[in-house]
Amino acid sequence: MKPAQDEKGKSVRLLRIGEQVRHAMAALLARREIRNPVLENTIISVSEVRVTPDLRQAIVFVHPLGGPGLKVDEAAVLAALKENSRWLRGEIAKTLATKYTPDLTFRLDESFDAGAKIDAILRSPHVARDLNRP
Repeated sequence: MKPAQDEKGKSVRLLRIGEQVRHAMAALLARREIRNPVLENTIISVSEVRVTPDLRQAIVFVHPLGGPGLKVDEAAVLAALKENSRWLRGEIAKTLATKYTPDLTFRLDESFDAGAKIDAILRSPHVARDLNRP
């Protein structure tokens, strides 16, 4: 029997487990349970988790958020997450009902920047002029 897949061909099981890991990671970061000054003072958005088919690895895409006028050191955030990845994995293991808990690898999510760039292009006067034609 063939595993169920979504419209992009990804396994529904992998998507479900990735979403469970994402929710658990977001909850841990929101509760500020990690004793690290960089992570305690930064709001971190977990946008996606991609799990390998063998459930041994997970790539966690994060985006550190700063307020107006605040610059976030993204490299320091990634280093702090990597430093605490073992503890995070242990906490996530408590919420997952799987045989294995994936090792966590953290990467910056650049889709926010790409979306902002596209939005700026669409709002430019040159493009807006073409979009408003009947």
